Amino acid sequence: MSKNVVYAVMTVNMIVWGLNTVALKVLVQYLSPLTMQSLRICLAGLALFGFVWWRKEWRRPVSGEWRYLTGAILFGVVGHHSCLALGLEQTTATNAALILGLLPLSTSLLSALILKERINGTRAAGIFLGMLGVVFVVVRGGNLGNHLVGDLWVLGAMATQALSFIFIKKVTDSLDAKQVTCLMFLLGPVGIFIISLFLQPRGLMELPSVPGWIWLVFLASSLIATALGHVVYNSSIHRLGPGHTAIFTNMTPFFALIGSFFFLGESIYASQIAGFLLISAGVFLGSGAADESRLLRPWLRPARRTDMEG
Repeated sequence: MSKNVVYAVMTVNMIVWGLNTVALKVLVQYLSPLTMQSLRICLAGLALFGFVWWRKEWRRPVSGEWRYLTGAILFGVVGHHSCLALGLEQTTATNAALILGLLPLSTSLLSALILKERINGTRAAGIFLGMLGVVFVVVRGGNLGNHLVGDLWVLGAMATQALSFIFIKKVTDSLDAKQVTCLMFLLGPVGIFIISLFLQPRGLMELPSVPGWIWLVFLASSLIATALGHVVYNSSIHRLGPGHTAIFTNMTPFFALIGSFFFLGESIYASQIAGFLLISAGVFLGSGAADESRLLRPWLRPARRTDMEG
């Protein structure tokens, strides 16, 4: 597969991931958010398990790997997806997508604090711009009180996912990334479901009254966006390298913004546009993409062979 084809596939994947935020906003209006997330992610996990088993890439994790797997499951699935579902109940898909766009910066910051990775002046400036962008998003239209709680839940979703990447980085040193994702999606929903029994105990009883078309959205979100999307992303990391692949995630908030406008009729405020631009600039500077671009692909200079091989 050529590099241009991989780029095209990744762009389509980012469109799907952006529209998945819109889909989740629709789903939480018809389904109990926590119950929905537990079922949706479990289905994605079963699909991934079938894929990994078919590829004969499954092996039993050893005891030392479970320590990091547990952290990845608790923060990356239970924490992230619970907070996201609860947040989307009380804020717009537009706000959620823009706040989640801060994820690469939060990951860089946590890597510096926990893994002792170095942050230079460029990255520090990027982190500042990203944080400033979130402020613009949260105060959209001066209507702070109507969505602040939801925005805080989404901030929690972003922070827990960023923290999970630290555990994922550790466990994928010895365990295949697809299997790590599969185990997270199979075991994490159990925790979400237990939480739902306390916070939303009627979630299962509401399922029979859900319109049929909602289940089509549910299946598309689970199997296409979550299961297939992660397989595509992992495959692209192998072909392009983690740095080039991560740059594509900057597209996701943009496509979510467009999808929210057309499919949900959400208003787009000037402060949100400003926040999107600040977050995008912050991610480019703070995630290391600017450094990589300067070192590996100078402006208007053809890509070197090492770039192509990723």
